[in-house]
This record gives sequence, structure tokens and C-alpha cells, in this order.
Amino acid sequence: MNGPSHSFWSGKSRWVIYGALITIVVLNMLPIALTLIVSFKTHEDIIRIPPQLFPCDTPTQAFDLSACRWSLEGYDRVLMLQPSQESFWGYDMTGKIVATYGGNTVLYAVVSSLFVVLFAATSGYAFSRYRFRGHNALLTGIIAITGVPLLTNLLALYQMGIGIRTLGLPYDDRVFIILVYVGFFLPLSVWIAKGFFDAIPRDLEEAAMIDGCSPLGALFRVTAPLAAPGMIAIFMLTFVNVWNEFLAGYLLVTKNANKPVMFGLYEFLGQNLVNLQVVAAACAIIAMPVVILFLFFRRHFFTAMVEGSVKG
Repeated sequence: MNGPSHSFWSGKSRWVIYGALITIVVLNMLPIALTLIVSFKTHEDIIRIPPQLFPCDTPTQAFDLSACRWSLEGYDRVLMLQPSQESFWGYDMTGKIVATYGGNTVLYAVVSSLFVVLFAATSGYAFSRYRFRGHNALLTGIIAITGVPLLTNLLALYQMGIGIRTLGLPYDDRVFIILVYVGFFLPLSVWIAKGFFDAIPRDLEEAAMIDGCSPLGALFRVTAPLAAPGMIAIFMLTFVNVWNEFLAGYLLVTKNANKPVMFGLYEFLGQNLVNLQVVAAACAIIAMPVVILFLFFRRHFFTAMVEGSVKG
């Protein structure tokens, strides 16, 4: 009797889990889907009363697929495409969100992520492979720093930037904000990197050194390739966090020409509050690079996260 009963409850619990997962996915995807739908609507269809999900109504039908009124007006106003003979595509994107703010954020996200990966990899390897005085205290201090939100440090960082400029020292908005991002996202990345290096047996390095490799040779030829998925995960986490960050870029970058893309969205929202299709198009364009990044590296990312959590 225990067998069939257990099988029944096991199957029932599986369907409950599937149902919960589907519900979570639908609830998370719903705002994204609605934003995309709004971005392709005209202003008249957005303010229509009663509201309709799809702009496909006719005087005689509530929904007619052949009568759908999709529009690229929002994307045209965000990208502001201008014909150009010098451009590879024949057009230049002159909209500030892409041409100015988007380029700034790509620079900040890529450079900050590369520095975080470099410092996290070297620090994580040292913490994993060597024992030295203050080892545990340093690790504890690093994990404690991760609990301090960036918002609580913004005033001090703002005053630091003012002080550097007042003293006449070399100062650049872009360099300063990159250093802030690296300092904020590095501590947790050190712990993640340490977990991946802990998962790699030291016997592999020792075997490589027996075969003639130097310690550095064993590190770069054996350990580094095995830890590559973890470094990709750190890069992606840092990239996404920098891409989505708003407050530090808004307060610490003094020149509007150097502001990140989230500031561009904030500025754009104030200018187009009644044009929801334009705001929705801007949101879709800003989210696109992160989505593409995850689509290309999702396998490495999820494999790294699972291996790090299980082995580390």
C-alpha cells in the first residue's frame, strides 16, 4: 500500500512544484510582455478607453489580426535614425540614450567587469591556495563589506570627488565611477572566485608541476581554464549590476555627457511622461544588451553557479 500511495503523493507534489514555477515565470514575464506590447502601440491606442491589450479592434470586431495597428514610433523617437553614407548600416543612431549614455554604460560595465574579474581571480586564488596570518579575518572583513549598501557610501564618495577637484588633482568622471564600481562589486566576487578555486583539486597543479610546469605555468595552463566558467559568471554578474545601477552614476558623474544609460532613461522619462510608447521603447532598448549577453553565455553562467554552490 505504501508504494502506490507514495507514488500518488510524489506525482501530486511534482505538479504542485511545476505549477508554482510556471506561476512565478508568468508573473515575472508579464511586465516585460506588457512593456514590449506598449512599445509597439500608437499613442491613441495607449490612451484608448476602455483599454485593450492588443490594438487589433475594428468597428465590428473586438479582435481582427489583419487590422492590428503596430507602430515603431516609440523606437524612432528613441533611436532618432539619420541617413549616413559613412555608416555601415546606412543610418546613424543620434538619440542620446544610445549614442551618448549607452556608450558610456558599455564602457563602465565592460571595464569594471574586467577589473573585477582580474582582482577577484588573483585574490580568490590566494585565499584558496595559501594560509597566512589574518587569512580568516580578511575573509570575514570582505564578506562584511558586502553587507554595506552603496547608497550609504554615496555621500562620502561625493565629498571625495569634490575634494579631489578642489585640490586640483587629476580627476576624470569616468575613471572615478569605474573605481567606485570595482570597489563595490569586488568583495562578493572574491568570495565567489575563492569558491571556484576551492572546487579545483590541488593535485592537478601538483601533477602539472611534476611534469615540468612552474607554479605560474600550472596556474595558467591547468587551474585558470578550469576556473574560466566561474570568471565568466563573475563578469556577467558585475556587468549586469553596473548596467542597472543608477544612483552612483547620477550623483558621482558631474558631466551629463558622461552619465550612464539609466540617467538617460530618467531624463527621457521626464520628457516623455505622457508618451508611454516612447518610454516603453527606451526600456526595451536598454534591456536588450543584458538579455543578449545572457542568451549567449547562459550555459556557462548556470553551470558555473551550480558548480560553485555544490563544490564550493
